Amino acid sequence: MKKIGLLVAVEMGAVLARYSEPQEKRELFGFELLRYDNPDYCIYAVNSGAGEIAAAAATELLIAVCGVDLVVNFGVVGGLTKEMALARTVVIERVVHYDFDTSEVDWAEPGRYPDYPTPYLPATPELVEKALAIAPELKKVTCASADKFVGRAEAKRALHETWGADICEMESAGVVLTCNRAKVPCLLIKTVSDAIEGGAEEFGREVERSAGLCLDVTDRIIREL
Repeated sequence: MKKIGLLVAVEMGAVLARYSEPQEKRELFGFELLRYDNPDYCIYAVNSGAGEIAAAAATELLIAVCGVDLVVNFGVVGGLTKEMALARTVVIERVVHYDFDTSEVDWAEPGRYPDYPTPYLPATPELVEKALAIAPELKKVTCASADKFVGRAEAKRALHETWGADICEMESAGVVLTCNRAKVPCLLIKTVSDAIEGGAEEFGREVERSAGLCLDVTDRIIREL
């Protein structure tokens, strides 16, 4: 039976609304872990909380303790272009951890980890293409990720102009970096909860609806992987 790790930052309400009570619930290393059994696969859902460090730690838990075959991260994001309008759902092709910067000591460009040739961390290409085949309405995007909520329109435009990013959020770099190092495939599906002119107020108003829409698409993909 395939084991699928579902990494959830702040959208756990959508998981409980869709899947209801799990077959097992437990606390592990400070994280809440839920297990859902299906005929063809088992889902381990972990509530990481916001931020790169928490997301990386929860991803490692799914890999090292639960022994998952792949990690799926769904959630809400900010849109950085007019195309990334409210409720638009996308699949992340690559992530830039834009506040990672060692350039003063090793002259690497900002955002680039030493074992990568560019600042962009790739998600698993085969899973991206499978997701597009199952849900062709998705768009492949670049995600700007860091430990900060970005609400102001000018800051969103700057991220797009600097990094060519379409969306921004706070967990994807931790997920992708951890999965890549462990050689475990990862898939990241995201839905816009605050558009380029939106901010914290729009996020607060739309986060639950956007999370539900995102999980609708994510669940459809999981069932057909």
